[in-house]
Amino acid sequence: MRACSARIAGVGFWSDGLPDWPAARDFAAGGALSDDAARKPSPRLLPPNERRRAPESVAVALQVALAACEAAGRDPKALPSVFASGHGDFAITDYMCETLASEPRAISPTRFHNSVHNAAAGYWTIGTGCMMTTTAISAGRATFAEGLLEALVQLDDGADAVLLVAYDTTAVGPLAAMSGSRGLLGGALVLASNDDRGDTGPRLRATLVDATAPAGAGPLASLRRDNAMAPMLPLFDALAARDHLVLLDAGPGRALRVEIDHA
Repeated sequence: MRACSARIAGVGFWSDGLPDWPAARDFAAGGALSDDAARKPSPRLLPPNERRRAPESVAVALQVALAACEAAGRDPKALPSVFASGHGDFAITDYMCETLASEPRAISPTRFHNSVHNAAAGYWTIGTGCMMTTTAISAGRATFAEGLLEALVQLDDGADAVLLVAYDTTAVGPLAAMSGSRGLLGGALVLASNDDRGDTGPRLRATLVDATAPAGAGPLASLRRDNAMAPMLPLFDALAARDHLVLLDAGPGRALRVEIDHA
């Protein structure tokens, strides 16, 4: 595969104790977790009633997506998007499976509505009024790398900029024994074409290679290594530390080699 490149125009981040990208960046530089940070994301994009009812997966996805767009100075309506989640919403999936096995007619229409893998993408496009293409991706531990690759390919195909959103939640019930995940984690990037309108931010160049990506050893990766979306964290650690190279898990025997130019 030939290399694809882009500029990172905006970053969004949310995790327990790290409610935004500046807090995550400060933590990676030796700072501390915030004791008074909100326990749950509260995306301004949703009306108050929907904000309270939104599942955690939707809340964290919308929170980081909007933060990345604002950091990039981009109108969300104008951005095609890629929503990447290894498992969607574990709690809702567990509820659906348990209810279907015990009392199928008791299924909640609202929970059923939120059980689809592209639920967060749907909330995003409705909330922003965005009519651009949106894609939902799931690929296990390779989910973030494959989502990043999809966004880069869309740029290479002529898109002006693309929003990438990645997130996963806590695993519950029998699913936790099969696919362990703890805590709530989300990250987003607005990726702009290299010949775009003067966006600032690091440039990245990505190539799919035959290799095995090492486990992340940076502060963010070490803190949240038990979340299913932890494979994205080596890139966020590299952005925070201004490192120039990272390998992301892209599947068995495959890695996405990402070179970063911070100049």
